[in-house]
This record gives sequence, structure tokens and C-alpha cells, in this order.
Amino acid sequence: MILSASRLKNVGANALLILTTFFWGVTFVVVKDAINRVDVFVFLAQRFTLAFIILIVACPFAKRRLTRYTLSRGLLLGLMLFGGFALQTLALLHTSASNTAFLTGLNVVFVPLLSSLVFKQKIVFTLKAGVVFAFTGLYLLCAKQGWALNGGDILGLLCAMFIAIHIIYTGRYVGACDIYWLTTLQIGMIAFLSILFALGTGQKVFVFHREILTALIICVIFATVFAYLVQTTMQQYISPSNTALIFCMEPVFAALCAFVISGEHLGIRGLIGAAFILFGMGLSQVTFPEKS
Repeated sequence: MILSASRLKNVGANALLILTTFFWGVTFVVVKDAINRVDVFVFLAQRFTLAFIILIVACPFAKRRLTRYTLSRGLLLGLMLFGGFALQTLALLHTSASNTAFLTGLNVVFVPLLSSLVFKQKIVFTLKAGVVFAFTGLYLLCAKQGWALNGGDILGLLCAMFIAIHIIYTGRYVGACDIYWLTTLQIGMIAFLSILFALGTGQKVFVFHREILTALIICVIFATVFAYLVQTTMQQYISPSNTALIFCMEPVFAALCAFVISGEHLGIRGLIGAAFILFGMGLSQVTFPEKS
């Protein structure tokens, strides 16, 4: 069977987003360790400042000039993404990694819900069913020891909402903006706000911390520069709701990384949860011909 050009683009976009989610899942354990060694906003400031410098150096490769529209949309998306990163990183300090991963993954529910409420987008049955399976899988995978709501959990829930809004609006802006500039401006906005927050709490931002060097290298290159260029580009071909479903794989990859690095086991419940997430992703890609 020969796939059409549009279908090939969709398959390629799915594969690249899954790779991006793999990098995010791997860095989940890395970030958890890093913020136990340095201040949350110091780590974020160093991570995104370095990523911004890399992107600025490579800016001559941008296809279009920076326009006022792209500038405003890039800064707005950066503000949304900063909210997600700051809340998720703070949540890791106040609640378990499992609860944080599960709550962050709730963006899979918020994306289609907000898209439907705000932009009146129709949600097909297979996507609804995929969301249900993915949500169930996230719970089975991440909430292994029960789940009692605390302050950190509320931060994680707010994080999911920021990420959902970011995914939705990225999907709306990518067609009218230069992808490279849109990504660079987001990263720059996060760097700027992280520096402000770090300085506001009396932290020294530009100080070398040898103990987080490996974490910075991995996060800057793979989980920031590569990951956000891919996400912004691929959302031209994949809907926000399907993007959110793919991002449900983050806790799966995080759990696999934890198994390899520290010998943590998923267990039967975790394996079933991972299977539910994979099934939900696959189901969301199934389409049925409309009745004539």
C-alpha cells in the first residue's frame, strides 16, 4: 500500500513528536535530580538561556524575517510555556514524581475540551475514546500508591492547563509565523522570566554548577532546542488533540528511564497503563469515512 504525501507527512510528524516525547521523558529523572541541587529558577534560567543563545547563533537559517505578528505570538507562547515549566518544576519539589507526571499528562483531557469550548472544534468519537484510554493509562502508570491532593498536586494541575493552552495556540499560530523565530522567541521569553524570578529570590543565576552540567547539556540540546523546534514544526501536520495524546508517552519513557538508571520496576499495573496509553494513541489515529 502506497501512502499519500499528506499521510506520509502525518506519519513522519508522529514519529518525530514521539522522539521529542522520549527526550522529555528521559530528562524527567535528570531534572528531578538537578533541582534538588540548585534553585528551580536558576536551573530554568541556565537551561533556557543557553538554548536561546544556540538558536540566536543559528538565526540566519530562518526562512522569513521577524515580523511584529511573529514577535507578539512567540512572546505569548513563551509566557504560556514558562507557566507550564515553572509550575511543573515547582510541583516536583512538593509532590511525588508520579503525581506530577500524571497531572501534567492531564493536558490530554484539557486540549480537546478547551478546543471544543473556545474554538468550537468537533471531537470525533475515536479521539474521545483515545483520550479516555490515555487518561486511564496515565492513572495506572503514575498513581501507583494512591493519590491524595496537596499543594504540589494543585501546581501540577495548573501546569497541565498551561501546557494544554500552549499546545492549542501553537497549532493556531504555526501556519502564519516563521517556525524558527516562533520557537526562538518562546525560549528567549522563558529564559528572561526565569532570570527575573531567580534574581527576585536573591539567587545568583550565572554561576557554574558542575553538579548539574550533564543535566544542562541533555536538557538544552535534546529537550529544548531539538524538542521545541520539532513540536512547533510538526504541529503544522498534527492537530493539538493528537499532539497531546502523543505527549502522554512522556511518563512511559520516564518510567523506562527510571528502570534503566535506578532499577525501578513498572509492575503489572504500570505495564497495563503503558499499554492503555499506546492503544489510546493508536485509536485516535483511526478515521471512518463519513456517511454520504
